[in-house]
Amino acid sequence: MSRQATFTPPPGARAYPLRTARGEFAVVESSPKAGARVRGVVLMLPGFTGSKEDFSLLHEPLGDRGYRVVAVDGRGQHESNGPEADESAYSRPELARDVLAQAEAVGVPLHLLGHSFGGQVARAAVLLDHAPFLSLTLVSSGPAEISVSQQQRVKLLRDALAVMSMEEVWGAIQAMGPPEEVGGPARGIGDQEQLRRRWLGNKPAQLRAAGRQLCTEPDRVGELAGVSMPFHVLSGAHDDTWPVALLDDMAMRLHAHRTVITGAEHSPNADRPLPMAAALADFWDGVRTV
Repeated sequence: MSRQATFTPPPGARAYPLRTARGEFAVVESSPKAGARVRGVVLMLPGFTGSKEDFSLLHEPLGDRGYRVVAVDGRGQHESNGPEADESAYSRPELARDVLAQAEAVGVPLHLLGHSFGGQVARAAVLLDHAPFLSLTLVSSGPAEISVSQQQRVKLLRDALAVMSMEEVWGAIQAMGPPEEVGGPARGIGDQEQLRRRWLGNKPAQLRAAGRQLCTEPDRVGELAGVSMPFHVLSGAHDDTWPVALLDDMAMRLHAHRTVITGAEHSPNADRPLPMAAALADFWDGVRTV
């Protein structure tokens, strides 16, 4: 399967507003493949500057394995509404409550997956109330704050957001060049115009709040390890945001299942979606649902 330079929902999937007790959230949902044994439901949370489309290449292979997939734009991300300037709406507890409301609307129990920043939001939701979730998968999402090099990129972005329009910041991001990691728009899915439109759909307050959280997140792995549920730590073989050795250590502390996708970096869902989907389904297949 090659990368698809499009934000069009994959075959068999649909985009719609998910109505929850905390408002509407834009989602892309796909059902298990016809004839496949129905295995479960997965809620997927994207990373900083990302969106539900980042998981587009996972829908089909996970559907083949019997999984219903719901990928969501968080509050203030891409096509989900949120305040333009009020950063308090994007505090970690508020985002965690959003996830619990999304899970309830999708139908519980379900598997929860978060990529990068989305992994830290998913962790906060589980620590608030783990009952709705069968398992937690953290994809390229580390134990605490991001690396110093990425903190520098995020600081540049937050400084730019304070004095420039979203359109002007987009131009500055393009001038910064690779690597994108968390300091620029998530790569791999969508062409440049689609990525630009996604960027312009983000709320500045959400980006500022998320960037600050990524640079100051405390290590809560000990708290998470005290939750009785299956954990999966998945990453590429190289990552500039959280070094792979740090993710290895986090997995050991959590007694988590560990997967490293060879040939992938910070976004294995875009770099190597088929082996990632196989690893996810293998893990979920082994989780007891009763």
